[in-house]
Amino acid sequence: MITLEPIVIEGKTFNATTVALPKTTLLVVSNDKGYIMCGALDVGLLNDKLKDRNILAGRATGVKTIDQLLEAPLESVTLYAEQKGIVAGMKGKDALLKMV
Repeated sequence: MITLEPIVIEGKTFNATTVALPKTTLLVVSNDKGYIMCGALDVGLLNDKLKDRNILAGRATGVKTIDQLLEAPLESVTLYAEQKGIVAGMKGKDALLKMV
């Protein structure tokens, strides 16, 4: 099952996507500039193979819900995210607010 719903953080609207997969759940919160995602995100791949795309993204691990993703500290972020002031350890929702 796939669920897509808008969420508002400090007056800014984002898309929360949940994809139920066998034995795991894919979680993403995004807008038109970037996204945060559960542990399925391969930040190393984005930084190495897709570096020229300037992907604005962060990854949190150990989360099972969108609410947990918003509150969890990011485990890793892309190089482009770092240029925008987003750092590992920052809460997901705080990172999203830097993506507006």
